[in-house]
Amino acid sequence: MSAETIDASRGARRTFVASRLGSLLAVAPLGVWTVNHVWDNLAAFQGAEAWQASVTDHAHPVAHGVTLLVVLLPLVIHTVWGLGRLKSMRPNNERYGYFANLRYILQRASAVGVLFFLGAHIWLALLRPRLLLGHAEAFSDISHEMHHHMPTLVVYLLGTLGVAYHLANGIGTFSMGWGLAASRKSIRTIERLSYLVFVVLLAMSWGAIYALWRAGT
Repeated sequence: MSAETIDASRGARRTFVASRLGSLLAVAPLGVWTVNHVWDNLAAFQGAEAWQASVTDHAHPVAHGVTLLVVLLPLVIHTVWGLGRLKSMRPNNERYGYFANLRYILQRASAVGVLFFLGAHIWLALLRPRLLLGHAEAFSDISHEMHHHMPTLVVYLLGTLGVAYHLANGIGTFSMGWGLAASRKSIRTIERLSYLVFVVLLAMSWGAIYALWRAGT
């Protein structure tokens, strides 16, 4: 076996492993944490104290640090992997106008939007309050911004739309990539599950945004 063949084989294995790892991290822990985080934000319907207890308060600083590690490290890995896939994407929608090809484009487009949204959200909601202000994000601050600063409201509406689509569609690609959906029947089942996840997650996200917006009055 030639050196070129060996290198090609190793490169293919690395690509295979990276693809499986990147898609796995998107579902667990990132997908699981995202759903839980959105659920916690629904506490805004119960008022400031309930929201602070669910979203920003932690029983111990170590627990907060572990949470950040479990979430941010996989997020960085998934982002690096996703950027590599963006560079190699070859859309063919003009030649083949299938719905699956449209989902392919939307998945990559939503990835770019979600990347900017999460960058802004992590800085404004997590890092800036703690590093510059010395405390966690206050309910009064985020609710005021939602109600009185239209760009913030629009960014959160569009950002959560992108997150809901990216995660829901990612469940389908994860299932097919890992061999969980191989037959036509199982693929259709996974597609229906993806649609359901998208609708439920988006409804939860926009519900939390509405609660924050309403509290901003």
